[in-house]
Order: sequence, then C-alpha cells, then structure tokens
Amino acid sequence: MIPKSFIQDLLNRLDIVDVIERYVPLKKAGANYAACCPFHSEKSPSFTVSQSKQFYHCFGCGAHGTAIGFVMEHAGMGFVDAVEELARSIGVPVPREALAPGQVHQKIAPDLYEVMQAATRYYREQLKQSPRAIDYLKRRGLNGEIAARFGIGYAPEAWQNLNGITSSYQDSSLVETGLVIEGEAGKRYDRFRDRIMFPIVNARGQVIGFGGRILDSGEPKYLNSPETVLFEKGHELYGLFQAQKAIRNNQQVVVVEGYMDVVALAQHGVGYAVATLGTATTAYHVQKLLRLADQVVFCFDGDAAGQRAAWRALENSLPHLVDGKRISFLFLPKEHDPDSYIRENGTESFEQLLHESLPLSGYLLRELSAQVDLRTQEGRSNLLEHAKPLLMAITAPTMALLLRKEVAALAGITQLELEALYGVKAMGAAPRRATQKAGRPAASNLRVLLRCLLFKPDLIRELPQEIADEGADSEAIEALSAWLLAQDGEVSSAVLIQSFQGTAHEPLFAAEQAEIMQWGETFDVDAEFQGVLAKLREETRKRKFEALNARIAGKELKALTEQERLLYSQLYKPG
Repeated sequence: MIPKSFIQDLLNRLDIVDVIERYVPLKKAGANYAACCPFHSEKSPSFTVSQSKQFYHCFGCGAHGTAIGFVMEHAGMGFVDAVEELARSIGVPVPREALAPGQVHQKIAPDLYEVMQAATRYYREQLKQSPRAIDYLKRRGLNGEIAARFGIGYAPEAWQNLNGITSSYQDSSLVETGLVIEGEAGKRYDRFRDRIMFPIVNARGQVIGFGGRILDSGEPKYLNSPETVLFEKGHELYGLFQAQKAIRNNQQVVVVEGYMDVVALAQHGVGYAVATLGTATTAYHVQKLLRLADQVVFCFDGDAAGQRAAWRALENSLPHLVDGKRISFLFLPKEHDPDSYIRENGTESFEQLLHESLPLSGYLLRELSAQVDLRTQEGRSNLLEHAKPLLMAITAPTMALLLRKEVAALAGITQLELEALYGVKAMGAAPRRATQKAGRPAASNLRVLLRCLLFKPDLIRELPQEIADEGADSEAIEALSAWLLAQDGEVSSAVLIQSFQGTAHEPLFAAEQAEIMQWGETFDVDAEFQGVLAKLREETRKRKFEALNARIAGKELKALTEQERLLYSQLYKPG
C-alpha cells in the first residue's frame, strides 16, 4: 500500500507543467498554460493547465485532474504505476505501508522484470536461428521490421531451453513469472516449447507475459502466460504499448482477438489495433481504451464465438459509456479474421469496414429485437424485460435517454411510460433543492462557496460549522470540510482534487475546476468568500424568521417562548 502522505508529498514536489510537457507541448496563456487537448481532436487549444493550482482542465471534452491523473489518462496506466512513474522521474523511492488484516499484496521484485526481458532476448535470438520459424512468419506475411517492433521470437522444442537465462534453472523467479512449470517431485520444464513467442508489454514498456502460437496443427493453438504478480489478463491488452501513438493520432482503437491480427494490421498501416489476452473484454479494458480514444471498434469474427464475444463486450461497455465517444462493432465475413482480411483485401478496404461499423446502440437494438416477436404484446413485453438491465446499466445521460426513447418506440409505448416502468426519474424533473422550503440558501451560493474552498483550501478555517441545505452541493462541502480539518498542515488544490478522485463528489469538483481556471490568479477569493458567506447568513436569517412567523401566524407574539421572542426581535429587519 502506498501511504496517502506520500501521494500528497509527491504532488507538492511535482510541477504539473513539467510533467505534461513531457507528452504535450504547452504555451503560456496568461496565468495558465494551454495546448490542443491530447484526449480529443480539436483545432483550437482548450486544454488548460494551472501551474499555481497544479491541475488541468479541458474546456472541450471535460478531461481534468492532477499530474497523477494525467499520466494515468495519457499513458493508460493504473494509479500505482502512474505514482511509481512520477516518483521515478524525480528520483524518489515509493514507500509501502503495512496492509490491514485480510488485505493481500504481492511485492514485485525488480529482478522479475529482468528475467522476462532476458527470456525475450533469448526467444528473439532463437528466432534468428530457426529457418522453420522464420518461414512460418514469412508465410503469414510478416517482415523482419514488424517482427522486431513487436519483439517476436521463437521457443525451441526442447524441455529446458531457459536453463541459461538465470544463474540456475532452480531459480524461483522462473516459476514466479510463469516461464517454467514445476511438476511432481520438483521436476521443472519450460512452459513454451516450439512456439512463436509474442511478448506482452505493459504501459511502461516492460515485458510482463507471453503468448505462444503453435507453428503446425495442434492444441492449444495459443498458449498464454498464467496470471502472475506481473501479469493480470483482465487488465492488459496486447499491442497497446506499440499502438499508443497511432491511437492518439487517429483517436480510434480497434480491438481484435488474436496476436497475429494485431501484428498483421500494424504491418498494413493499421497501427491502432490491440487484442484481448485469451479472455473476454473486461470493464477495465473498456475504461482504459475510452481514456485513450474517441472511438473504440470491436472487430470480431462473424461466427457464433465472435457473436458471443461481441455481446460480452457490449455488456461490459454499457456502464462506462461516455457521451461524445463512440463504441461500435464490426463483424467480418465468416471465412475471415482481421489478419486474413487485410492481407487479401488491403488496408483501404479494411478501414472502410471500420468506417461502416455498427454503433453500439444499433447493435443493442438489433439483438434485442431479434430475440422477440414485436408483432405481439408478449414479444413487446419481453423486449422491455430484456432491455431493462441493459438500459439501467448506462450512466452516460444522453445515450441512456436516447436508447430509452428507441426501446419505448419499439415496444409501442411512450418514453415516459417506459421510465415509469423502470423507475427512472424523468428528464426535467425538479431536483430536491428546487422543492425545498422558501428561504433555503440557493444552490448557486453553495457552489461558489465550494469553488472558493477548492481555490484556497485554507479558507476552511473561516467556514461556519453548519451549512444548512440539502443536496449534492452541501454534501460535497461537508465532505470537503471534514477532509480538510483532518489534515495537519496546508493542503494544495491538487492534493485536494486527487484525494476526491473516484468519489461521488468528483464530478462536482471537476465542474468547479473549470470555473477556477476562469477566475485567474489575481482574483480576490477572500472577498468572494466573505461575500457569499454574507449571502448565506442572510438566507439563514430569513429562513429562521419565517419559521418563527409561521409559529405565531394567527396568534399573539406571546405564543413564543421568551428565548424565541428575543431571537425574533434579533432576526426582524423592517422592510
């Protein structure tokens, strides 16, 4: 576990401008820095970096965060990897703290990566010495340049080829990395034998696993490394490291099923392809890819297995859809996979198919409609039942609304009827704060108060104990207040923002980041803070006064207690 105090210290020591400039050229724009956003296509710069606040915000696509968040988004890294990468960039070690009871953590020794790299070098050397393996790759249409780019190698037929890559074949690291299998009575042998070897590389370019493809007929055709401390199949994608630049440039990524598909597509100029690693597309895959590109195309074979894989990808995509980003599906003719199709028909034809791929919404509606008979009441009822868990999984507001509208039309009911059936709050319904009693503080005042605290966290010392309101704004202020008061010293805006990443308050804080960018460095935040507090106090006075007024409505002032009469006189303001 990485201590929270280290995260705070790391953010305080980093300069977000320096971090982002390693990936994106920035230009001074007033008090801030600007660039064309690396997370979506644009011609005019809307990506803004605040050096004083140490966070970024894109006014075009809404991307936002700290230096840690930027590295996660841009490099497709997980949180821990991003922290380690940034710590390494300033030459500080990442400390670890003891885990709570029941938690499990496996520390990765640096030499495990070295063992994987040594195995990669060995397999590549063996490829050069195997005419049979070279001939196989040539027959598959691959050239030496693309083989070198992906680090392709060959594992010979013998049982203990890796005997020389470590000091001893009994070295525990060979088993820990999955390169060697330990059988009965401690007997060891290589996992991969007589196979073309495809190194699986993480976001930092480190080899974490292998996929091995048999040269002749036999089963299994593909053999993957097992799950290890380095390699988690559901989190990794083959070819992502090599494809990142092309994905950024094209704002598109194609997800295919096989290693050879990725390599063949790259050789034919489609460098933005990746493959899942012998597992179904996971929610983690979807999130990672949508951080990198505006469009994700799942490209599967047209057979039954391909259809099942596509539907699984759709189900795992629904909770992570983002309005303004596109997920679509391409089903190739049954006699083809991406490798054979692009070799036979060429790059232009394949990219035309990508352009014509079926949007997720169209695929979802097509499959739902095919399962029922829409000519009958029973069929339409079944449609609504089948669609409900899928539609309710969608959190992207616009996509959710449009698909509810489409499904309602197919079922022959109105959108409002469908939403009532599903228990969905209709669009435009008044939020809780809009129906609160007269005199409650306006949400806009609380939002400005929150903005002030994000701009200058030290103002928490001047915040009244109670902020009387209901809803997301006051809940966010209460959470922020509790967090800030628990800190020992001063807290920067970046540390504060990072601490609320992944919480229910993150979207609200993100919206306020954009407003803070507009304020600028010369903005008198203290005056703004005191001004909004004065407004809130006046709203509180009115609310209490009206409550007392309601008590004496139709009665004499003596209906109040002596203490209440005193309060009434204090709250009363003529006019």
